[in-house]
Amino acid sequence: QVQLVESGGGLVQAGGSLRLSCAASGSIFSINTMAWYRQAPGKQRELVARITSGGIAIYADSVKGRFTISRDNAKNTVYLQMNSLKPEDTAVYHCNFNQRYRGDSWGQGTQVTVSS
Repeated sequence: QVQLVESGGGLVQAGGSLRLSCAASGSIFSINTMAWYRQAPGKQRELVARITSGGIAIYADSVKGRFTISRDNAKNTVYLQMNSLKPEDTAVYHCNFNQRYRGDSWGQGTQVTVSS
């Protein structure tokens, strides 16, 4: 099994920045994509950003130009640099790893709160 542990969430004022990290441990085999999702109260979980093993990234329209996803394959870690944060970015952020032949693994989530 793979365990994913997120860190870096917290409370920040609008316009501020946070950097989330998610590290995998356990039985890891050929990670395809790494991604960040978020879920705000009363809303469905949504994709924030995803990055392939080759470093190709896609972003939700709402975060383009403000968030940057990156990965360190040697450390089995994915990052999300969040700049110019807005109150509407408030949510629980979950990391997701997709492994070849094994499917998806999820972290428990880290709270990001942006005050106006």
